Amino acid sequence: MHMSPMRTARVVRTVSALLLGLAVLFTVSPARAAAPAGESAAAAVRVLRYDASRAAEFRTVMDQAAQVWNAAVTNVRLVAGTPADFVVLADDGWPRTSVTGLGRGTIWMGREATAEGYYPLRIATHEIGHILGLPDRRTGLCTDLMSGHSAPVSCTNANPSAAERRAVEANFAGSALRAGAVTTGVFVDRPDARDLVPAP
Repeated sequence: MHMSPMRTARVVRTVSALLLGLAVLFTVSPARAAAPAGESAAAAVRVLRYDASRAAEFRTVMDQAAQVWNAAVTNVRLVAGTPADFVVLADDGWPRTSVTGLGRGTIWMGREATAEGYYPLRIATHEIGHILGLPDRRTGLCTDLMSGHSAPVSCTNANPSAAERRAVEANFAGSALRAGAVTTGVFVDRPDARDLVPAP
């Protein structure tokens, strides 16, 4: 059967339109559907910048501690840079952290604890824990990062426990950070210090 040129052209246009419609259906629609999910996942990650340029010999250990937290939690990411959400300093006192808000404050990596034999990486991850909204929990357990000095001096565990990871995830959950997720003040984990010194 022979078709006229007009009819052939109409069939070609119809088939082309059908193929184009299918192409749109299977390529454009999934991409549009996936975009919001990708955007919301990216938006859920809170990036905190830290400045350890004045942390002296503790600068490298602070970078390692940031990586420990980055591997432990999914909705907050620590990166070195300025302007910083929190700064890290070194001095000859006891390690402590001044928390001014969730994800914000100042860490002092005091040499007194390392001189007594406490593990620098555990100290650094512990102090960052305060920045992330965790209080001291003097359980005496090496498995609890926030047990701090109450664990034996021989403790070298620098990883947060499952409960500590969940608490940080909860603090940073959602587009709006949880109200009241952090207590402000200065956390001093020294044996003869109170748990929390109120901010001036």
